[in-house]
Formats: sequence, structure tokens, C-alpha cells
Amino acid sequence: MHSVSPESLKDNVFKLISQDWMLITAGDRTKFNTMTANWAGLGYLWYQPVSYCFVRPQRYTFEFMEKSACYTLSFFTEQHRDALSLCGSQSGRDIDKVQAAGLTPAFTEAGTPYFAEARLVLECRKLYAHFLEESSFCDSHIPAEAYAAKDFHRMYIGGIEQCLVA
Repeated sequence: MHSVSPESLKDNVFKLISQDWMLITAGDRTKFNTMTANWAGLGYLWYQPVSYCFVRPQRYTFEFMEKSACYTLSFFTEQHRDALSLCGSQSGRDIDKVQAAGLTPAFTEAGTPYFAEARLVLECRKLYAHFLEESSFCDSHIPAEAYAAKDFHRMYIGGIEQCLVA
């Protein structure tokens, strides 16, 4: 993989996240976890390119996100749809998802985990984290539909430190 500027990406961000999905990965060389996600975004905030993603506290990846200074967003071709499905439906507490999905761990120079099979990787340094709150929703249908169990996501905003492409 080689490094490019985030501004040079040609992907349709809406398709990339909502349809192609991604893996959110946090931890280090000794222990990490990953999860499939499609609630996220990319943009420009606080004078820099950023990503934002959401993780529920019951997800195993949550504890790694909380402890880690950085995380990665890994995007794949359609060829890896089964691996993404597995990583979104199984817990790393119960199985070795990476092995079961047939993925190969790789690490950035800073030691942040990602996967060698990815076509695009964003290494992000956490800048801000906050739990979504029911009282902050302007549209009351959203928490009623998306959070019936009141298990609100924690939002992470990360400055994009590195953009790797295959």
C-alpha cells in the first residue's frame, strides 16, 4: 500500500460507507479487535480531514476504541463481502474473527492495526468522543427506531493521519 492525501480520493463516500461497508479496528500489535460498520462519515473539521464513526458500548471493539489513541477504517472490494459479514455478526470475544474471515493483520508505522486485503485504509487519531443522547435528537423518530433498547452509540471523530491505497 502507498500513502496518498485524503483529498485525492475519488470514491463516492456515500456508497463507500453505506453500501461497501468498512471495518473499524482499534488496538495494537499484541491485541486488537475489528467490527463491520456502515454508520460513519468523512469530512473536514477543525482545519483538517476527519472521519467519524459510531460504536455501541456492548461491542467488543468499544473497549479497544476507548483505550487506543488511533483507529483505522478499512475498505474492501466486493470480493471480501463474506469477511465483512462475518466481522459484523460475530464477536471477537467468542472467536478469532480475523482468522475466521481469512484476513491478514497489518500495522501502520504507528502500530495501528488494519488489514492487508483492504483497498483503502484511513488511519485516524482520536480527537473527540461523545455518547449520543436521546435529548439531543431533533427528530424523535430516530431514537425510537434506532435505539429502542436505549443503547446509544459513542461517536468518535478522528483526524485522518494517513490514507493508504492499494
